[in-house]
Amino acid sequence: MGLDFVSEVAARPPLVLGVDPRPAWHPGPEPLEHLERYALELMEALSDGLAAVKFQYAFFEALGGAGWALLERLVAAARVLGLPVVHDAKRGDIGSTAEAYAQATLERWPGSALTVNPYLGGDALAPFFEAAARSGGLVFVLVKTSNPGSADFQDLDAGGSPLYLRVAERVGAWAEAWPAEPWSRVGAVVGGTHPEALEALRAALPRSLFLVPGLGAQGAEPRPGEGRLWSASRSLFYPGGRPDLAAALRQAEAYRRALAG
Repeated sequence: MGLDFVSEVAARPPLVLGVDPRPAWHPGPEPLEHLERYALELMEALSDGLAAVKFQYAFFEALGGAGWALLERLVAAARVLGLPVVHDAKRGDIGSTAEAYAQATLERWPGSALTVNPYLGGDALAPFFEAAARSGGLVFVLVKTSNPGSADFQDLDAGGSPLYLRVAERVGAWAEAWPAEPWSRVGAVVGGTHPEALEALRAALPRSLFLVPGLGAQGAEPRPGEGRLWSASRSLFYPGGRPDLAAALRQAEAYRRALAG
């Protein structure tokens, strides 16, 4: 099978670099070129201390064709550096469309991971799970997200439990059905801004790796724990609100110390 996301990240430190490119924050007449050089330098400098690199698709899509081309080059560069990749696209649609989304990410880039939205149910997610199994990938299902408005739906009472715990029950069943050593092909997105939910969901999802966003700019505090991949975007890619390689290295070291307990 070649590259395998689950086994790769299990052997690495639990910090994930989130890449949310903002060309306006890069100086000079060619901001995309500056952005690309900066991203390459940062990934190389941090490579030994990261679990993965997470590319937020919306920021690349906003740049049109140039953004898509940049995304492909950076994903390829991450793999050359030996870094696992998370495609943060939050895909979710009916089965035939899901198959196309899975081909464009998990199967185009074997050994990578993809974030998905479970709202359409299990039949819409099955193509992603199948593609992950074929390609050595992993699917992170949104369970409890880091944004304040997540409570609007995710905390609704669903037969005596919040809805996110009901979602977790289904994710747990999928995780059992799609095993991969030492975890599963099915993981969960669990916002670090909700520490109580983080603990409850670990008990509910013993086989699932967690992608934990919210570190830094959203105010989440790093909490050591098995199977948690903590993602930092703005605070790590743009420390202080600008591209700064030295500051990013210092911030990464601080996060690693905190996550080491």
